Amino acid sequence: MRKFMTVAAVAVLAATTMLIAPSTTTAKKTDWFVDESKLPFNALPGATAMWGVRSGAGYRIEVPDDWNGHLVVHAHGFRGTGLELTVDNPPIRGHLIAQGFAWAASSYSKNGYVPGQGAKDSRALVNEFTGRVGNPDEVYIMGFSMGGHVTAVAIEQWPNAFDGALPMCGVMGDNELFDYFLDTYLLAEHFAGNVPAIPTPDDYYASNADLATFAALGFFGPALTPAGQQYKDALEQLTGGVRPMYDEGFAQIAGVGAYFPFAFEVAGTAPVRGNLDTVYQLDNDATLSLDEQALNAAIPRVDAEPQTRHPNGLGRYPGVEDDSPKVNGTFDVPVISMHTLGELFVPFHMQQIYAERAAANGNDDLLVTRAIRDIGHCFFAGPEIVQAFDDLVGWARGGAKPGGDAVLDPNAVADANFGCDYTLFDRPGLPACAP
Repeated sequence: MRKFMTVAAVAVLAATTMLIAPSTTTAKKTDWFVDESKLPFNALPGATAMWGVRSGAGYRIEVPDDWNGHLVVHAHGFRGTGLELTVDNPPIRGHLIAQGFAWAASSYSKNGYVPGQGAKDSRALVNEFTGRVGNPDEVYIMGFSMGGHVTAVAIEQWPNAFDGALPMCGVMGDNELFDYFLDTYLLAEHFAGNVPAIPTPDDYYASNADLATFAALGFFGPALTPAGQQYKDALEQLTGGVRPMYDEGFAQIAGVGAYFPFAFEVAGTAPVRGNLDTVYQLDNDATLSLDEQALNAAIPRVDAEPQTRHPNGLGRYPGVEDDSPKVNGTFDVPVISMHTLGELFVPFHMQQIYAERAAANGNDDLLVTRAIRDIGHCFFAGPEIVQAFDDLVGWARGGAKPGGDAVLDPNAVADANFGCDYTLFDRPGLPACAP
């Protein structure tokens, strides 16, 4: 019988890994700061703690007395756009130290949506570790949300620096996420019978300028309107197709008293977003119905600035501090990637995009993807993370490729028990796996 997960067992990382669309911050490099008084931390028994600042980024290091010679780099998620730079300890810190692994984590040298900078600072931290502790025999990198994007970029840009990677709830489709944010707005306005405003004012929904859109979709009532149901169906297809946990995830953002769909808050048509090639669908049938053809003809098309889709992964655009390098799927180390099925902030389709890119580059034998039956952003149980990490290490050391979920098979994804193999705890209030 499957056990129920307790709240304490969940790695609830949303507060530290939430991300929003790139901002137009004009902060200068000299504006970011590390409060060095916040860097010290108490080492676990049988370990030594270190900390400091390197090239403007704060860092922490913990090394067990019986160090096995291996290092885990932890990449944190989105920190907002405030000027203070902070560091996270890895959520499986106790497990790492108990198994003899050292770990290191960087604040990055600036905030914002900066996976490119995060990758550079995480790579530089390996050099700092080598100088202070010694040269590690193996280096693994793990990260959540934007930290998953950091992880994916790092293993592609420095292929010889890492032995394995564990991105979780990651933005593995890079700017495809921001395209999705744009889609949430365009589709909502279309189904509500409105003409989308392009460019969209940054505060269009945050200022409650058009709550009539939500009302037209039935977000305030006991049930969705027919237009709202079509909107729900379209978002399901955009975010991974028919699958368990989607209904519950959608209800969380559209139900009575629920927070207005979060993606609307960042749905403006900033240069990083576009939908020229997006095909909108309402069901799992790849053949476009007449309704779907009409939908695709009606949705306005927005072209992203070319700088944001640079093939070399520059991903930057003029006047904006943030950088979002492309994830190409060109890695050559074992990768286990995990994602919750029902969340709609960084949706499950990020993993499908990553798997498709890996396969296109002949790397699908190096990628394992695991679906977790939850609706929260980065809501993994601690044992689920531990299992994935241990499986990654065993694989990287020459063991058999561990199991995963067939995320590119629509029939498998649509099965009521999809995600049960690696979801170690049934979540209260969500559909349980069949015995």
